[in-house]
Amino acid sequence: MKGLFESVPVDRDAEERTWQVVRAAFEEREPVARRRPPYAIALVAVAAVVVAAALSPPGRAVVDAVKRTLGVEHASPALFRLPAAGRLLVSGPGGAWIIEADGSKRHLGDYREAAWSPHGLFVAGAAANELAAIDPNGDVHWSLGRPDVRAPRWGGSLTDTRISYLSGGRLHVVGGNGKGDHVLGIPSSRVAPSWRPNDKRQLAIVTPAGRVVLYDADTNSVLWRTHAYPHPRAIAWSSSGTELVLATATQLVFIRDGKSRAVDLPGVRAVAISRSGVALLRGNTVSLLDGEPHRLFAAPGHLAGLAWSPNGKWLATTLPAAGQLIFVGPRVVAVSNAGGISLDGWLPNP
Repeated sequence: MKGLFESVPVDRDAEERTWQVVRAAFEEREPVARRRPPYAIALVAVAAVVVAAALSPPGRAVVDAVKRTLGVEHASPALFRLPAAGRLLVSGPGGAWIIEADGSKRHLGDYREAAWSPHGLFVAGAAANELAAIDPNGDVHWSLGRPDVRAPRWGGSLTDTRISYLSGGRLHVVGGNGKGDHVLGIPSSRVAPSWRPNDKRQLAIVTPAGRVVLYDADTNSVLWRTHAYPHPRAIAWSSSGTELVLATATQLVFIRDGKSRAVDLPGVRAVAISRSGVALLRGNTVSLLDGEPHRLFAAPGHLAGLAWSPNGKWLATTLPAAGQLIFVGPRVVAVSNAGGISLDGWLPNP
């Protein structure tokens, strides 16, 4: 991810000319009986701009101009600092990075997914055919060669940890020291499993049928399971480990000791839990669950990823269509030139 969050030079005159042409064409359009939703108009505009970019030298400036109209206004051209203390872990096509509170960044390697260890002393990095344990300086402590590694998750205590990961469609668990890699005897869906906080053994797994299973990874035994919930999308533990939240295409399911309670809430794609509450990502909105979802922020396009700051006052998300990293808190802070990144966790300093 070379040039992460770096500013890109833009021809402002070309931008202004392009915007004037687009606006004039829009104002002169013939009215139609059925109104198109704003996102449909935006998608048509983007498609036209992509074609223009392919045919004309100023195309890059045109694309940048229109992308900014789809993103959050007044976005910073680069990430100069985080809005709260801690360290943000991100990954994407350019690899995994740690971003410090002062805006300094460290490249950990060419890992397409990453996850913090308990207390943030190490990072589990997943490459196409490798699982690795890396320290925050980027030094690799061990690695395993495995096919198609995805969804690494690191759980346990400060001194005794386990890493779960998917490889070749099967769920593996390996010790935090890289020893004892084995396949669990339970199928997993593409929803990333989640370790119970402060527990080295208990792993919440979503099966292909949509059942949530609490599994003892050391004894290979099922502690409890729910009935099936179709189209699962994400799971998240409360910080105390007493409650688990499952998001499906149509429902939000609260699970405690294997007993589940579902509420109808369509469209949830990500869940993040802290002492400040349960945050939800639905389409283009970030909401806080307070009986009913209370909207905190609405973007002009679909958002991806959700992470709480360590102090529980900020939420991080991304707006892929505009290549923006967005922080939602006492105010909204947006950063441009952040295309393709995924949020992998925001932890306090060690």
